Amino acid sequence: MKYALLSVSDKTGLCEFAHGLVQLGYGLLSTGGTAQALRVAGLSVQDVSDYTGFPEMLDGRVKTLHPKIHAGILARRSNDAHLAAMMQHGFPYIDMVVVNLYPFAATVAKPDVAFEDAIENIDIGGPAMVRSAAKNFQHVAVVVNPGDYASLLTLLQQGPLSQDSRYELMKKAFAHTAAYDSMISNWLGTHDVQGQASSAYPEQLNLNFSKAQNLRYGENPHQSAALYQSADESGIAHATMLQGKELSYNNLADADAAWQCVQSFAHTACVIVKHANPCGVALGDGTLQAYQKAFACDPTSAFGGIIAFNRPVERACAEAVSAQFLEVLIAPAYSDEALSVLAKKPNVRVLQLHSAPHTAFDLKRIGGGVLIQSADTHALRPSDLKAASRTPASEQQIKDCLFAWQVAKYVKSNAIVFVKNEATVGIGAGQMSRLDSARIAGIKAQAAGLDLAGSAVASDAFFPFRDGLDTVVAHGATAVIQPGGSMRDNEVIAAADEHGVAMLFTGVRHFRH
Repeated sequence: MKYALLSVSDKTGLCEFAHGLVQLGYGLLSTGGTAQALRVAGLSVQDVSDYTGFPEMLDGRVKTLHPKIHAGILARRSNDAHLAAMMQHGFPYIDMVVVNLYPFAATVAKPDVAFEDAIENIDIGGPAMVRSAAKNFQHVAVVVNPGDYASLLTLLQQGPLSQDSRYELMKKAFAHTAAYDSMISNWLGTHDVQGQASSAYPEQLNLNFSKAQNLRYGENPHQSAALYQSADESGIAHATMLQGKELSYNNLADADAAWQCVQSFAHTACVIVKHANPCGVALGDGTLQAYQKAFACDPTSAFGGIIAFNRPVERACAEAVSAQFLEVLIAPAYSDEALSVLAKKPNVRVLQLHSAPHTAFDLKRIGGGVLIQSADTHALRPSDLKAASRTPASEQQIKDCLFAWQVAKYVKSNAIVFVKNEATVGIGAGQMSRLDSARIAGIKAQAAGLDLAGSAVASDAFFPFRDGLDTVVAHGATAVIQPGGSMRDNEVIAAADEHGVAMLFTGVRHFRH
């Protein structure tokens, strides 16, 4: 008799898989709820306690931790000493272990989870069986993912599993237990013995990502690359691709920048990104108007860009977008008519992605380690603003300043953003000097034929000298929003008063490196 031991918390596809195993001549061993589910499905199953002759004990904490179970899994069929020991004790071999683990992640995700519940959802017997079966992959198949059931049955119907197939299952098994232990370690590292959150940063940080695909190359053709996904987060890595060529490393990085920016707006918005920086951002009464305003900011840079919307794309918007050369289009949904229009541009990568909260942490790899910080999710309200100049800001200037400030958060520092009527009209990004960013923003606006007279300007950090303010005013700005906090704030405020412009302080900055 071939035996399969089944003990799962995720019962997706379980009974169909078990029926297939029985048809292939397997006897079924199981425990608790899994055994009950199999019996309800009309399958004959032997309880582990009957199989071992030893009852479950300690409220179920000890069920499968028994020599008859682990010897059956770990015995090497090609080892004469193992064979003799198994015969001496009358232990059968167990040929397959089908296990997935207690739902620890779902348990601790509950806002009112009790510490005792978290501890009781730390699986012991499950990981022990998985690791035993994985270690003995030459003789035992270990299955931890219900998604493998159908393909595994197909292989078994063709004959015994090859060592290569069992090895692939082994790799998945150790990845499964590693992710499980990491999840427990991370949670315990951020909570005290009462289960209360105690630290955002555990002493040991364990990161778990699954490879979604190999990429053609990295930032440059001579670099290799791959995309990995986090199981407990959403975002651009989980977008659905509706059409187009394979996404590149740079496509994904730019698409992430565009999506993060666009979903930060409550009103209908369009963001166009080129080389990780927004080159046009605007709000509109619909996606078409938002796109037209965003595109007008910098049509040159928009060529070959990434375009993101936070509202469904309709036919008229799709037609306008298709008139330019673009690499990637992102939106939460598309009308059938819009998709028909976009289908005429088969190389355009069309992604569908629903809004989701920003990730809790940002990570950056450095030599020998990783930097981790809380995500920059600071939201600015009108009541947070401090009037720094004698000239008051009008209602429209405040709206434009807040919009400019929101955009500046997603522009590489040093960042200067000119805005009129909640649309960018000039962006200076990523310069070593804030003064140069201000000059570049004005030059780009002039190249696009945009008038900066009466514009509002955001600076992602304070003006260290008055020359930056003088420059944006010379280009036409009449309102400025900046963090404040410079040693020369008085000098900069005096310059604002001299020019008769409104200046608002936020008290926070938005560096983006």
